[in-house]
Amino acid sequence: MRTQDPKTIYLKEYQQPAFWVDHIHLTVKVFDGYTEVTSELSLRKNPTVASRELVLNGVDQKIQSLHLNDAQLTETDYQYSGGLLTLNCATDTARFRAVTRIDPQNNTSLEGLYQSGSMLCTQCEAEGFRKITFYPDRPDVMATFTTRIEADAKRFPVLLSNGNPVDSGTLDDGRHFAVWEDPFPKPSYLFALVAGDLAGKDDRFTTRSGREVTLRIFVEPQNAHKVDFALASLKKAMQWDEDVYGREYDLDLFMIVASDFFNMGAMENKGLNIFNSAAVLASPDTSNDQRFERIEGIVAHEYFHNWSGNRVTCRDWFQLSLKEGFTVFRDTEFSSDMHDRAVKRIETVAGLRAVQFPEDSGPMAHPVRPDSYIEINNFYTATVYEKGAEVVRMIHTLVGAEDFRRGSDLYFERFDGQAVTTDDFVACMEQVSGLDLTQFKRWYSQAGTPRLAVTDEFDADNGNYTLTFKQACPATPGQPEKSPFVIPVKLGLLGTDGQDLAIKTRANYSAETEVLTLTDEVTDVVFTGLTERPVPSLLRDFSAPVKWSFGYSDEQLAFLAANDANGFNRWDALQQLYIRAILSLATDRRAGRTLTAPSVLVETVANVAGDATLSHAIRASMLTLPGYAILKDAVDVVYIEDLIAARKHLVKTLATRYRDIWRSLTEKLSSHAPYEFNAEESGRRQLQGLSLWYWLKAGDQAAFDFAAQLYAGATNQTDRSNALRAVLAGDAEALQQSLLSDFYDHWQSDTQMVEQWLTMQAGTPGTTVSDIETLMQHPAFDIKNPNKVRSVIVGFAMNTESFHDDDGEGYALLASVVQQLNALNPQLAARLVTLLSDWKRYDATRGKMMAKALETILATQSLSSNVFEMAQRALKD
Repeated sequence: MRTQDPKTIYLKEYQQPAFWVDHIHLTVKVFDGYTEVTSELSLRKNPTVASRELVLNGVDQKIQSLHLNDAQLTETDYQYSGGLLTLNCATDTARFRAVTRIDPQNNTSLEGLYQSGSMLCTQCEAEGFRKITFYPDRPDVMATFTTRIEADAKRFPVLLSNGNPVDSGTLDDGRHFAVWEDPFPKPSYLFALVAGDLAGKDDRFTTRSGREVTLRIFVEPQNAHKVDFALASLKKAMQWDEDVYGREYDLDLFMIVASDFFNMGAMENKGLNIFNSAAVLASPDTSNDQRFERIEGIVAHEYFHNWSGNRVTCRDWFQLSLKEGFTVFRDTEFSSDMHDRAVKRIETVAGLRAVQFPEDSGPMAHPVRPDSYIEINNFYTATVYEKGAEVVRMIHTLVGAEDFRRGSDLYFERFDGQAVTTDDFVACMEQVSGLDLTQFKRWYSQAGTPRLAVTDEFDADNGNYTLTFKQACPATPGQPEKSPFVIPVKLGLLGTDGQDLAIKTRANYSAETEVLTLTDEVTDVVFTGLTERPVPSLLRDFSAPVKWSFGYSDEQLAFLAANDANGFNRWDALQQLYIRAILSLATDRRAGRTLTAPSVLVETVANVAGDATLSHAIRASMLTLPGYAILKDAVDVVYIEDLIAARKHLVKTLATRYRDIWRSLTEKLSSHAPYEFNAEESGRRQLQGLSLWYWLKAGDQAAFDFAAQLYAGATNQTDRSNALRAVLAGDAEALQQSLLSDFYDHWQSDTQMVEQWLTMQAGTPGTTVSDIETLMQHPAFDIKNPNKVRSVIVGFAMNTESFHDDDGEGYALLASVVQQLNALNPQLAARLVTLLSDWKRYDATRGKMMAKALETILATQSLSSNVFEMAQRALKD
């Protein structure tokens, strides 16, 4: 238990530092048992700040010596406590030199410099550089870096850092060195260093100005065959960024390193990206279509950061979405251009509704630009990333594609080499478009998901159709009252023939973009010249991140699912039918009534399954039921047993009634052609996997036989995992154990495949806490490895029926794991706490058990500030 609360940091208290750093020269000497770091800072007085205090961050370091302007400092010359080294600097320019020792081999936090397998690597975002040396570890301090690395040549033959290599050579005692120079000023969070025995794979890219850039991926030797796809993805991203944003890469070398021990997905360090191995290594044998697409998107995301994050960075961590929201928007646009735009939009919105919407409606709710934090690592959230991207998307919608490009050009040109704010970004868009976005900026400062209630009225005599939009946003922690948002609503009006009707209105509507812009709490929009009452198609392409309602009948939703010209809205209409049906079935179960799935929905599913005019991927998306995260967010009180029973009933109804359809689709979609990763083939495999899942849910022995044969004969991981996941969802324990054993026996030496094996077991229906505890004792599990922890613990938490068993043991297990991780990896531990944060949404019995688990966590001895902040926020009234 903590004896005092950690300090809260507030946006309103931002102040520039008293000294800037123009250059830092680092010498990192790696020895057995410790690493010695010498840093030399070239300091310059900030004339806008009166204080002469030099404040440097530094934790987990043993000071060997400190110098200021060549004078050695004694303990009376400085104060060092709470991770801050403070001293007075009387000159306007100065040199500060620190020699310290750190222990990367025992750094389990995976921040700063740490050991990942046999190599050493860094993770400095957000505040990891202070674990390497003393420095003003804040994003607005930007300096050029020179880094010299010395290490044993046999154990660490590869020595890497940011920028360009400028020198290397041999030293005494079998050691060697490498010197790297980064000519572009950067904040310390973008520093990177890697030392290890790694295999490299090269490629080249010619920029539009004719420069040759070397592309190089470093991996452990056994993974050298898994880098070709990432290299190809990188080249696609570089070309796309030139074509769409005019952004050319600025160094002669771009490197990626794959690490098995990594808290995040990847990190955009200047010129030397460090990736979680799961986010970069791919082969048809070991990666399914979803992983290929994820890797392509992550590689692009980190590369795009070179401009939207590195060349122009954040003034402070409250502006985190300045780089992350903008870059997520850019990577989703890239993926949309590479594949099917409608399918990508569906995937994005499904994720937003499953993760960010619940975050926005619970104790973890915060604005895209937070007002305060204790640990900035706790704010790498879906709100900052995904909602932040939706905010940028709305700006793109409002100003138009051409002005958005002009605005981004102005932003990059005006602020190149600077640390700025979201206001600076928006100001560029205002300048080029002429729009006043003052009200729009509430999306950055107000938390919560706006509610948009829509009603209609038709005046047949005059041919007028009126839509009334009422917006409101619920109270969130610290923000009881909300002002109206700017909400762009892309819409259409469908006639009885299913075609879009011509739209005539005097409202703030753009015929070119089909977007109606709302700014008031209540807006009446009158459409004229109509001869029939239309069916409105609202929020096409999910034009704003809001929860909206309209009094559709089941028949109208089925009509939109069958006819809407907008692919996203066809999917969304069917999603609304699913949610409505499941919630109704859950209510019936709670009331003791007989469960009967609505005929309109059941018939619509059959129509979609048989609609060959739809792409395979769209059909698969439309036939996939909403998950429990979305269902839970749709009710005021979660009675999880009722939701589980209702969803199971609907699945069983669809599976048994259309058994022949699922079998026919499964067999018809089979292919023996060589594996290709493209939209058409990925969609085919996705639809076949879903059809097989439904067929197995019908209980046909023939389906189990087909799945076993598909698994045995699979030539790629997508088919293999589709077969295995379908079997794991069915009732065939002997077959399940046989396939799981075969999977592990065949792939136990492959880290990423073992992670999949762990996830599949943790997510299998019927898995108990005892099973998870046994799995955590397996040699394949390592509590110090974030990927292994996420595979088992998060995999189990997503296993809704098992995790939320009424004995509460799942919650107790999670609390126990958080307590273990608190001392090892506080950042990972804090993220696991969020799995309990919605405890108030559940029925009283489960809510109390979840709250008890949070209280157990909060009572942990020596509780980290990371975990403290999240547990406290979760329990706070």
